[in-house]
Amino acid sequence: MSHDHDDFQTEPVRGLPEDLPLGEEILWQGAPNWWAVAKEALSLYWVAGYFLALFAWRTIGGAATETWGESATAASFFLALGGIVCTLLILIAYVQAKSTVYTLTNKRVAMRIGAALTMTLNLPFRQIANAKLSERPNGTGTIALELMPEGMQFSYAMTWPHVRPWRMKRTEPALRCIPDARKVASLLADAAETAVAEPVVTRMPTADAVAAE
Repeated sequence: MSHDHDDFQTEPVRGLPEDLPLGEEILWQGAPNWWAVAKEALSLYWVAGYFLALFAWRTIGGAATETWGESATAASFFLALGGIVCTLLILIAYVQAKSTVYTLTNKRVAMRIGAALTMTLNLPFRQIANAKLSERPNGTGTIALELMPEGMQFSYAMTWPHVRPWRMKRTEPALRCIPDARKVASLLADAAETAVAEPVVTRMPTADAVAAE
């Protein structure tokens, strides 16, 4: 008997809550690199360094009244605690990455995010004022999306860590820690330029409709 289960098997299209409208096509789909999320979004190295500093501080301080071995043994509590905390951070990063799907189409950016509370952000290109790429030497990077001032806004807490860090007043959703970020940014720029250049057709009232009013 198979025990495999997909929590998102009800999605008509992977990463999207509904089928694509006529004329829309997927250009790229991806997800964060979980290790990059642990390092950048969850500050794994800083947390590990903090507990190492506590260990060193307790060991050096205790050596005044104990042997170095006894002092280090007593201070090892901080190493154990740090190991537990870092393991939890890595687990959170892994779950976040596995539950996330970023989708780029020829009309919008869609972000299925959230491990416990899943939601999908739909960001049409006409609602995006600017896109900013932050790239690491290994090619992994983050693309932050600056939204139009008069457009939609999102809660920083609800969308974290899929946001540009510390931009809380005007939250900038972000494709966080994705591989080949420069290539994705190029695809996004080309698609957005094409989509925004297309005329927006609105229905005007006919003469008969105006007369009826």
